[in-house]
Amino acid sequence: MIIDIVTLFPEMFEGPLDESIVKRARQAGVVDIRLHDLREWTRDKHRKADDEMFGGGAGLVMKAEPLFLCHDELLARARAHRPEAPKPLVVLTSPQGQLLNQALTRRLSAEREHVVVICGHYKGVDERFVEGCVDLELSIGDYVLSGGELPAMVLVDALVRLLPGAIGSAESAETDSLEDGLLDAPVYTRPASVRGREVPDVLLSGHHARIEAWRLEQRQERTRRKRPDLWKRKMPDEG
Repeated sequence: MIIDIVTLFPEMFEGPLDESIVKRARQAGVVDIRLHDLREWTRDKHRKADDEMFGGGAGLVMKAEPLFLCHDELLARARAHRPEAPKPLVVLTSPQGQLLNQALTRRLSAEREHVVVICGHYKGVDERFVEGCVDLELSIGDYVLSGGELPAMVLVDALVRLLPGAIGSAESAETDSLEDGLLDAPVYTRPASVRGREVPDVLLSGHHARIEAWRLEQRQERTRRKRPDLWKRKMPDEG
């Protein structure tokens, strides 16, 4: 997978993209992540990528022209490199976007070869660019951050860990919380007793069918208790 990230603050990505699973995936060639400073597509001596909004009001807006120029160049590069490949998916991180969840992440990771992530900032992005170029607006929650860089990091991490070869065990990703709409079961490791708290006997039994039944029961109970919103979507007819 190729991921282009367009941002006003590329330095913010230096840590998250160079550690853990994402780092290993980059080194192994599983994913090619490219950072782009939007100011490289500005045309004034001050390299301004923002301006005041028409109609008045507090806050600045990301200008359309640098975004259009950046978008056009990145897509032209993609066409030149692989003329037969599908058009890259252009994603804008925005509090107005669709909420990112595991089902959407898995679909994007499986179906898309190339994603361009535009990090929103300030009061927002000139709507003409959104209408003309953005395929998908994404949010990571119903709250407002200083900019779209942190949501972009979350999206990249969520996508990369699902790519074949990104993690040692594919089964580990497939059994994570939320993969089937349920939270994960409690997990334990050695020693079997810590400060008077014991590992459940069933996990020490070696009886795989009983262990799987226990885990399913725990997942359902945890989801009901901790995330009733998820449980309602999973079991809409219950109660």
